[in-house]
Amino acid sequence: MIAMLDDFFIRAVLAGIGVAIIAAPLGCFVIWRRMAYFGDATAHASILGVALALSFSTSVFLGALIIALMMAISISVLSGRGYAMDTLLGVMSHSALAVGLVVASLLTGLRIDLMAYLFGDILAVGKDDLFIIICGAAIIAAFIYWRWSALLVSTLNSDLAAAAGVNAKREQLLLNIALAVIVAMAIKIVGILLIAAMLIIPAATVRLFSHTPEQMAIFAAGVGIVSVIGGMNASYQLDLPAGPAIICVAASLFIISNLMRLMTDMHSAR
Repeated sequence: MIAMLDDFFIRAVLAGIGVAIIAAPLGCFVIWRRMAYFGDATAHASILGVALALSFSTSVFLGALIIALMMAISISVLSGRGYAMDTLLGVMSHSALAVGLVVASLLTGLRIDLMAYLFGDILAVGKDDLFIIICGAAIIAAFIYWRWSALLVSTLNSDLAAAAGVNAKREQLLLNIALAVIVAMAIKIVGILLIAAMLIIPAATVRLFSHTPEQMAIFAAGVGIVSVIGGMNASYQLDLPAGPAIICVAASLFIISNLMRLMTDMHSAR
């Protein structure tokens, strides 16, 4: 096992699969709750965490995680208090992005590869990064299993959730925190600009073919895994950037699934 992990390509694939598996069920909730902008906004804000981490010579994952968590908690606390969620997300994400870029520009004597943070650098995943991703994936998987019913009920209807004794506001906060963690983890894999795609596209791909929420989450995880393996293979064979290649494969699967559904509907209409 140790010898296998010395292969950077194997580490990259394992890291991508780890993120894909947990991004799938969270992506389902993002779609069901119409929170697509949340992933983008949190990812944009996390550039401030990256800049601060580089300033203090600490872990980029830790810096991005702290800012993403602050963003998630702030949105949960402030939403419903006179501001629409999309307004809060827009103000906070773009402000944090601007401050992050200013901080990055002030760093002297340190060369920052912004492309690696914007589009990911999965091939640079080390053993420590892989350990963090595996541990994070295990924690979020346990969280999803623990809160699945409560999250699902609060997603369907807040009144129904209240009748069942579920605090919809609390479930929203917990979901936001889980999304913040996956955003921090995925920066190394697909980058800040493509994290939302990792959450949304696999879940959107299987939505038309799923009959239950659990089925949609499992199918989405499968699409995510296929996207990672296919994207990494395309990156290796064609010398493409790995992060964008993964998303391109996921987008291709989305197009194929919709064409299949269209052909099925046309056949059924005859």
